[in-house]
Amino acid sequence: MIRSALIFFSCLPLFALSQTSFIVKQVENKVGKILIEPKYDSVSVLRNPLNGWVMYAARSADESYWDTEYFVPEFNKKVKAIDYASACYLRTSWSSLNPKDGVYAWNDPKSKIGKLIKGAQKRGLPIAFRIVVDGRDQGQNTPQFVFDAGAKYYVENPEKPDRQTPYPQDPVFRKYYTKFIEAFAKEFNDPDRASFIDAYGLGKWGEAHHVVYEDPKTTTSENIEKLKEEVLDWVTDLYARTFTKVPLVINYHRLVGHPESWAPANPNSERLLEKAIAKGYSLRHDAFGMTGYYQQWEKDFAKKWNFKRPVIMEGGWITSRTHRYWIDPSGKYREGHAEDVRKGEYEASAEAHVNMMDFRSGDTDSWFEKAFPLVRGFISEGGYRLYPDQINLPNQMKSRETAVITHRWNNMGWGYFPNNIPQWNYKYKVAFALLDEENKARQIFVDKESEPSNWLKDNPVSYDLKTTVDLPRGNYSWAVAIVDTTNENQPAIKLAVEGVATVDGWIRLNDLQVQ
Repeated sequence: MIRSALIFFSCLPLFALSQTSFIVKQVENKVGKILIEPKYDSVSVLRNPLNGWVMYAARSADESYWDTEYFVPEFNKKVKAIDYASACYLRTSWSSLNPKDGVYAWNDPKSKIGKLIKGAQKRGLPIAFRIVVDGRDQGQNTPQFVFDAGAKYYVENPEKPDRQTPYPQDPVFRKYYTKFIEAFAKEFNDPDRASFIDAYGLGKWGEAHHVVYEDPKTTTSENIEKLKEEVLDWVTDLYARTFTKVPLVINYHRLVGHPESWAPANPNSERLLEKAIAKGYSLRHDAFGMTGYYQQWEKDFAKKWNFKRPVIMEGGWITSRTHRYWIDPSGKYREGHAEDVRKGEYEASAEAHVNMMDFRSGDTDSWFEKAFPLVRGFISEGGYRLYPDQINLPNQMKSRETAVITHRWNNMGWGYFPNNIPQWNYKYKVAFALLDEENKARQIFVDKESEPSNWLKDNPVSYDLKTTVDLPRGNYSWAVAIVDTTNENQPAIKLAVEGVATVDGWIRLNDLQVQ
């Protein structure tokens, strides 16, 4: 259930709302037919897959993390971030999840990270992951047993010999990493548990740049390009093979897989990224609002893939510490004004048509305390918000009689509903149900021609669905939903309809008398 300071009508019991409470117009337009125009809901938090705000969690977070509150001046009270979030993002090390060969933290009820994962599951919040292996900045992120087994590695700073970074082309590294990812996927290749997998993880902070393959003193440009592509092929093949039901993302960095971080775009980057996309990858970038880093190349790449693959953002500047964000080349950020950066991130997100934005650790308070209108703005404007603005359907029929339901759909968000990604494979479809007097779905009609990934802002799409009612005489109620056709046609996507009366996710429409 979504817990929010905003009203979420679909969690109310059926008897709490009358049928007409959410209908702007219900007109009998010809004998035996009714035109229904549901009212659009622009404010409720809709917890839907690959959509909305993402909470960030540290690997050391405890149970209190879920109850963290932030003061919102407009409400003059504190609210919980989880009430506004659709997923929880955990960027953690391989070693934290797999400290010993064959030992996995998600199976350890005593480990902090295991408790965090269980906590998300308990609260119905899907979790997203990035697994980091590079040891140069954060300390050793690859398990020690991998190096003990003979994996070759690089040490950047001789004064910190324990900060080992494995060479990703090394066969010993690959042996154990493959074993880990296979076990990881066995546990989390489940869309009810996992929102997405940030599925590259190499380079500093796992951001897909500054990747080390050989000692920088001896490597050559030719060898780098060869290793870079071979490694990208290997790691993307591994994730695509093991995660077949959960979306995968890759950082669309202009230096993807390269040993550099700040340089002009590498001529191979676009081609390499599109190899990953062809395997089912979607897009993510970690430097939104950082205008000297997220440049025209990144903007053009996102634009090229808009509405073909979803985009997930992360802000680049850490305003609570470390970063001097006021030196950003845009000149728009004032020192001591984190809200300026939040606005810059929001504007860049709108331009890229992102589906998900971040409540990043350390910066979440500024979203709620200084930029809450933007939090609400993304809920209303960002990602996807789907609703039917017109449904024309019968209110009386004879048993085994055929009738056509005409229905029109809108997406009010700047993003899109990514039903086309390979992990979903067009599984979500519009369906109508006939509910009996006990609110049981007695007959379901799936419109196989409906395609939510085609619904873009300001472009409503209409469909005609032929239905043949095969039910005994009696009184029934029409209902509508977007269902998961791989899960017995169960309602799966929350719709932006105001004042809805729902039954197991079905939105009730009008009555039907079968004669």
